[in-house]
Amino acid sequence: MALRIETFDNTRGGNTLYKALTHPRAAEPAKALLDELARHAPVAVYDPIGAIEGFDAIFGLDRIAISGVYVQQIARVGSPTLGRAAQPVTELCRCAARSVFVCAFDAQRGITQLQPFLPENAAVFSLDHMRIPVDRLTNHRRYLDPINFATNFAFFRDAGGLHTRLVTTNYWSGYGAGAVTCWMTLFGGNGVVLAEWCERHGPSADTIVVDSRKTRERFGLPEFAGQLFLHIVGAAGHDVVKYALDTFGYTRSSEAGADISLSCTHDANAWPADRYAGLPAPAAGEQVLLWIQNSHPVAIPPGAVGFNRMGANCVVPIGEPLAPFATRAVDVGDVLPDVRWPEQVELRAAKHMVRPRYEVVERGRRRIAHVNVERGDLRPDPEIPRLTHTLGKGYLLPAPVLPIATWQTLVLPTPMTVRQAELPIAARIYDRHGAEIASHSFGRLPRAHATALDLDAIEGLDSLRESYGHIELVYEFAAGGEADGWLHALFRYRHRRSGHAAETSFGAHVFNTILTYRDEPQSYTGPPPGLSTRLYLRLGEDGYDTLCQLIYPASRAWLPTSTTDIILYAADGREIARAGLAIPCSGSRLWYYHATFDPKTRARAGAGAYVIIRDTTCRLFGYHGLVGRDGTFSLDHMFGF
Repeated sequence: MALRIETFDNTRGGNTLYKALTHPRAAEPAKALLDELARHAPVAVYDPIGAIEGFDAIFGLDRIAISGVYVQQIARVGSPTLGRAAQPVTELCRCAARSVFVCAFDAQRGITQLQPFLPENAAVFSLDHMRIPVDRLTNHRRYLDPINFATNFAFFRDAGGLHTRLVTTNYWSGYGAGAVTCWMTLFGGNGVVLAEWCERHGPSADTIVVDSRKTRERFGLPEFAGQLFLHIVGAAGHDVVKYALDTFGYTRSSEAGADISLSCTHDANAWPADRYAGLPAPAAGEQVLLWIQNSHPVAIPPGAVGFNRMGANCVVPIGEPLAPFATRAVDVGDVLPDVRWPEQVELRAAKHMVRPRYEVVERGRRRIAHVNVERGDLRPDPEIPRLTHTLGKGYLLPAPVLPIATWQTLVLPTPMTVRQAELPIAARIYDRHGAEIASHSFGRLPRAHATALDLDAIEGLDSLRESYGHIELVYEFAAGGEADGWLHALFRYRHRRSGHAAETSFGAHVFNTILTYRDEPQSYTGPPPGLSTRLYLRLGEDGYDTLCQLIYPASRAWLPTSTTDIILYAADGREIARAGLAIPCSGSRLWYYHATFDPKTRARAGAGAYVIIRDTTCRLFGYHGLVGRDGTFSLDHMFGF
């Protein structure tokens, strides 16, 4: 059973009440509130905003004797709430409760209005008893303002020769924020808080870096593999904390000796979901670990989380509980021993965790990626097959094709909605100049498919042997089929000489047309169409170069070339230099930091420098990674704001 909590709605967005109830600093006050309610039982519950079911799902009211539930909205009278029929609040005075629990924040005004209806000598409690510290708030006047909960989780590890480095910038300054304070709470694998601290960043777009090695040294910590909770105070315009996360290190295997691990991923989706998909089954010689990280102040009970083969309904539950805010690696091969690449696994998360990470271990090397939210609200859209005459290619999903002589490219389409029974899709491959040079029809892939496309099997790609291009997955209805617009895929890259691999996944959008369909083309700010670009690029340090491939996808023909600026900033937000790119429509550009900016310019930028990709003429889609020695590399898609 999934937790009875509303976390995110694709129409209304995120539910701030959820974040307020589950914030780590609210956990102890919430327990104290429950103790007070138990001492003052029986309790009458007044639920003016519909919050009591969520509170009960997180903290549990089983030990509290409840005399009745009362509501303000007449439409809710008689509705089942906490297993009983809700009564109008005007009947509250007739109950024999010793206390009244007003299930709302900023409750004082409501409590004042409630005075004529309170039972005699009843104590009054509210959610205000579990507010987080005032120095964690941006808007002191409205507690449930989304900007008060600009938070997120990150997988964070410093163990076994591996360490992590989280990098972002004060991008809230672009929305008018001044200085921001970044509060951080580090949880160990058992869910215990290892450290808590804050760092202040100036009003410019400063670099924010959290390095696991420096954290261990600063607080004298043992090795850990847990999660980092981030809370930005002073944010503006954007209540999601976005970041890039790199994993570095050496691990040992009996066969290969010392092998370097290099991998990157990005911010977690901050809202727990019922299901996640896009989890690859292990290939021969691989181990796939799913890092389950409890995002809540209560334990995940035994059997609440499970796995199933994609397209099958037989769910294998995880029998052990997981403590509040704890982390555990689950070997997918142990849970589903008969599932093998290119089959896929579905995670039944029951809203207990934000988007989890998975780790593929192969010959001593490790690579990190994430699963994606599997939406339950979408149905097949009969309009999509009829959109080609107006939206051209319509929904498309772009990804790099790196030089084929050096890299192997694999494409695995991934079902990503609960009702998605098939994927009628094709792949179109373009050179760097925007010319389509090859295509491949997948046909109508069933939900339970096990089909991965290896570009080595595609003819006509000789021009990409030493050069590069990109691939676009698009819907193809020549043989019929249905679609919902939520087309996703996993892209896996392997360096042929070293064997090092990386993978990333994402979903389709409508790109670069002035026509709009529903919420497409999406924009980072404002309503559609999204026809501009602002992408963040973290830069490698300590001997690593940075690669970036910018793709100019177009559902319909748009401007012949982009007008793209690559702007280099120092760690304190000062602009150091800029370079320009003109990317052909349906083309791409693969560039490297060291080749774009000379040593003198890079020295002026210094440590902590970063790049913003800015284009006001079109929306680009970007991929980035680090390039190390001996063929090691990382690759992931970029984020914007």
